[in-house]
Amino acid sequence: MGKGDKPEKKFSTGEISATVWNNKVERDGKPMQFRTVSFQKRYKDNDGEWRESKSLKPADLPKAVLVLNKAYEYLVLKKDRQDNDIVIEEEPIE
Repeated sequence: MGKGDKPEKKFSTGEISATVWNNKVERDGKPMQFRTVSFQKRYKDNDGEWRESKSLKPADLPKAVLVLNKAYEYLVLKKDRQDNDIVIEEEPIE
């Protein structure tokens, strides 16, 4: 995640988010790519400025679990589609 990199996918609920990044690097002269997930909780301080926190309140935990599960689901389904190991069929909701 260098400056100027754009996220591949972001999942958020209120001030809590999980962001999927597609990292491209070169190792031993070979291009490689790997994905990472960053987690963030934002809040406004007393001056109304946005800040980030590494701490969660108990009420934040379900939201944190939700966005992290969505990021994990996205990554697993994306890998399965790329590997052709699993075929995911989506049925329309009537």
